[in-house]
Amino acid sequence: MVRVRLAPSPTGTLHIGTARTAVFNWLFARHQKGQFLLRIEDTDKERSRPEFTANILEGLSWLGIDWDEDPMIQSERIQEHRSAIQTLLDRGLAYRCYASEEELTTMREVQKAENKAPRYDNRHRNLTPEQESAFQAEGREAVIRFRIDDSEEIHWRDLVRGPMQWRGADLGGDMVIARRAPADQIGDPLYNLVVVVDDAAMAITHVIRGEDHIANTAKQLLLYKALQLAEPVFAHAPLILNAEGRKLSKRDGVTSINDFRSMGYTAEAIANYMTLLGWSVPEGMEERFTLAQAAEVFGFDRVNKAGARFDWDKLNWLNAQVLHGLTAEQLLEEVSPLWSEQGWVLPDDQTWSLALCELLGPSLTLLKDAIEQAQPFFVCPELQDDGRKQLEADGARTAIGHLMESLVNDPWDGSDTAKAQSLLADAATKAGVKKGVLMKSLRAALLGRLQGPDLITTWSLLARIGQDLPRLKRCLA
Repeated sequence: MVRVRLAPSPTGTLHIGTARTAVFNWLFARHQKGQFLLRIEDTDKERSRPEFTANILEGLSWLGIDWDEDPMIQSERIQEHRSAIQTLLDRGLAYRCYASEEELTTMREVQKAENKAPRYDNRHRNLTPEQESAFQAEGREAVIRFRIDDSEEIHWRDLVRGPMQWRGADLGGDMVIARRAPADQIGDPLYNLVVVVDDAAMAITHVIRGEDHIANTAKQLLLYKALQLAEPVFAHAPLILNAEGRKLSKRDGVTSINDFRSMGYTAEAIANYMTLLGWSVPEGMEERFTLAQAAEVFGFDRVNKAGARFDWDKLNWLNAQVLHGLTAEQLLEEVSPLWSEQGWVLPDDQTWSLALCELLGPSLTLLKDAIEQAQPFFVCPELQDDGRKQLEADGARTAIGHLMESLVNDPWDGSDTAKAQSLLADAATKAGVKKGVLMKSLRAALLGRLQGPDLITTWSLLARIGQDLPRLKRCLA
């Protein structure tokens, strides 16, 4: 059975790059009728926080991504990691390195002065017992390094990039797999080692992650071989790039799923768009789809090698499509919390709120647009320049006065649109103006400006809550 995993570090909120990796893993697992697992890589003791773990899990659930087993917590497996390191030490495949930070800094400075790539020069690879004893007598602590033969050739077939080949000489020298500790101890195990041990323990068959891990893959394959573990299949997805073609980062502003949610993007649109960041739909398939629909056809043959540029226009279009496809009931469920946050109170009769959602829904791009667009229905808006200018037109206020007089004598409850049209026609005739002049003036009176949704529906909604007459009256003062 195909088993894939997402292994986020809880050192921050759910990043869009991590979320896109989760989407690709989930789609592949579901397409293959396999399993999608989680591992929380919380071995960075200083930066890992339980609230970040909670944020990651909640964010994945919000996106519609479920997992098939309880998440593995990496920090709970440190003894297994140390056992693997001890195995490498016992087999002579790893050793203790006593080089101090000062010595390593000097080494790198010399390499830089000589225009050489930075790498560990393996200076402590073959220490004699006497030399080790001397270092220990000085009180030096040791990291543990894994031996990397410069002549080693590392090969794998990547599901995205095809045949891959690395030389041991290009991996920077013998690799640190455990932090400094006294000579009789094994320090905290490091990333490349623990990933291999944990992926093997979880029986992961496919490792799907970003292309920035390619060098790590070469190192990890050497560890799989040294520990005599079954190697998974690897797939390295393209990075998400900004408009300038650089890796998307915090400098670009929005990178957290939390940020996108607070801006008013829907989970469906974000998941849809992240799937398109590096994957092209099969011929005949629309670019607007659900995760379940994408899972039916997902494969790495359609994942691109080139970086995926983030396109705000495409994301906005997708989000608008999602919002426009919601029923009034679904949209009300999404926007009512936003309105409540503004202190706006909805009428007890839900039909009014549903009618407002039907009116505003087709013009929304982001959920937060519903705040600005709904505001005139909860708060009497001030007159804008264009609205004020319209009310100063010949006959405008006279027509508004006649309309108000008719409403006082024969109130309109907002239910009969034919009556609204009749009221407008009569008032325009009495004022001696074209009906269009009165309609523009009415819009200015109700909304404070000349732009807005359908006038009769707007008037109907305001009439149903008794807010039309006060707005007309203020234009006559």
